[in-house]
Amino acid sequence: MTHKSTLKPIGAAFTNKTVDSDKGLVNEVTIEAANDQDIADTVAVMGGEDWEMWIDALERAGVLADGATTVAYSYIGPTLTWAIYRNGTIGKAKEDLEATASRLNARLGAKGGRALVSVNKALVTQASSAIPVVPLYISLLYKVMKADGSHEGCIEQIQRLFAARLANGASLQLDEAGRVRLDDWEMRDRIQNAVAELWLKVTSENLSELSDIAGYRAEFLKLFGFGLPGVDYEADVDPLAPLPSAG
Repeated sequence: MTHKSTLKPIGAAFTNKTVDSDKGLVNEVTIEAANDQDIADTVAVMGGEDWEMWIDALERAGVLADGATTVAYSYIGPTLTWAIYRNGTIGKAKEDLEATASRLNARLGAKGGRALVSVNKALVTQASSAIPVVPLYISLLYKVMKADGSHEGCIEQIQRLFAARLANGASLQLDEAGRVRLDDWEMRDRIQNAVAELWLKVTSENLSELSDIAGYRAEFLKLFGFGLPGVDYEADVDPLAPLPSAG
């Protein structure tokens, strides 16, 4: 059976600012509310089923070590994005992911293992770039966190996850729902208050000044292997050019 996930609010349409990162235009976007099929499909694609299937397969094959740790990455974000994220279709998928973590943790715990959900910081990924509203929020967040000295990229954040939370002797620091919170720096009051102030002011005209749209674009291009210095992207390329000789 084929499922197609959707990024929609639940219960009512949602209207807010977003940015066309390619053109640098800030405008309003309206996303229509999801129906029951949209929700079910999104949970099937982005929930915890695949994670549980992988653990089942590893156990059946006898290759899952005692004491193993498995971690799924998730996101919650600020109330600003909740209508399209935490309270939307993807939020239902994240709830399913967390329920899966609880089941897996009970199973693995019997052999000294654990299953965790790590709630991470907003980062430029293929998923986040496709969610309306979120790219503008990330552009503003990067501006604020870089000025604050607390910005992390993908690699830096996951290094902190393993070194400060998952390593032997590290402090795991779970929240009330049993989740690891790597979004702790993002969700500091001073960071969120600064982003909220910029959100009210940002327009197409002052986007470059108030946000880190340049940094957002650079990270987006990196996802696909573009934006490398020294490459002339306007030059003609022969797609049938032979590979250089190994000798």
